[in-house]
Amino acid sequence: MATNIDLDKLEKVVPQAEDFLPLLGTDYVELYVGNAKQSAYYYQTAWGFQPIAYSGLETGRKDQVSYVLEQDKIRLVLTSPLEPDGPVNAHINAHGDGVKVVALWVDDATKSFEETVKRGAKPYMEPTVEEDEYGSVVRSGIHTYGETVHIFVERKNYKGAFLPGYKAWDKPYTTASNGLKYIDHMVGNVGWNEMNTWCEFYAKVMGFAQLVSFDDKDISTEYTALMSKVMSNGNGRIKFPINEPAEGRKKSQIEEYIDFYNGAGVQHLALATDNIIETVTNLRNRGVEFLTVPATYYETVLDRVGEIDEDLEPLKELGILIDRDDEGYLLQIFTKPVLDRPTMFFEIIQRKGAQSFGKGNFKALFEAIEREQAERGTL
Repeated sequence: MATNIDLDKLEKVVPQAEDFLPLLGTDYVELYVGNAKQSAYYYQTAWGFQPIAYSGLETGRKDQVSYVLEQDKIRLVLTSPLEPDGPVNAHINAHGDGVKVVALWVDDATKSFEETVKRGAKPYMEPTVEEDEYGSVVRSGIHTYGETVHIFVERKNYKGAFLPGYKAWDKPYTTASNGLKYIDHMVGNVGWNEMNTWCEFYAKVMGFAQLVSFDDKDISTEYTALMSKVMSNGNGRIKFPINEPAEGRKKSQIEEYIDFYNGAGVQHLALATDNIIETVTNLRNRGVEFLTVPATYYETVLDRVGEIDEDLEPLKELGILIDRDDEGYLLQIFTKPVLDRPTMFFEIIQRKGAQSFGKGNFKALFEAIEREQAERGTL
């Protein structure tokens, strides 16, 4: 059962009508990885991220090294240990490479900490002022599912490359952007019967609302199933779908994730683009591998989703999925796991009005994942 919540406080909270935790957006996502330098090269070369900032021995940091990469509004931090012990090593030993920090951009990090902790969040980082010649940043943090944490970042008084303790990373090697714009949503996988607990956490501790829910009738195949609820903050800039396993004949992708990640964690980041055909073509040409669906998917897809602006043939060639809701349609595709363990992957998404999450594609997507699981021997 989840342990990073004060359940006694949580049960006493009455949801507030006002937005007590205004979030301006995602500030950064930090991954703990075994080799940050090589990981940074991968995200630059394959994904088109640009070098922004660096922290390590050359900046006086003796215990860990971090590389900061950016593409439009998406900022990744890749961190590796420089010493044999410590929390970064422990995290990598337990989980392999994976997301440790989902940092949220706020106007007041102290108030964000106080408001969430008094509603039941377990403190991770007390409000701390960090300063250098470019100004000051205030950061604070709370625990969420598994070992994932949210750090609140207040940077209105800072003009540096990233954070105090980092220097600008002036690297001659850069690659062209792949047209990725921002993080559309981030999906968390939690254990059996923990989804509602963590949805309640986001509702009562962080003021999120539930946008939509999917049960095992919506997300299932002949073999596997899962449950999912989508939580969103007030302005819609932060969306966190939360998945849990459901009973099926064989091991679902959520169970596989939890087994290999050794607990709950971030399953995937959905990255938005304005031209998914161009973005996916570039990513494939740079070596990124995507899940594929049978060609028969495209024989009836337009009967289901109606007219779209794009020609169907390039979507079919690339394996891009299509779905529609009352607001419009969306195009989406999912990578294979980008790590050695079958854990974290990415989604590329282009919204043409639709605000949903591709419910009509779930069966085709899950069958594609099951084919990969069968090859790994984990289905």
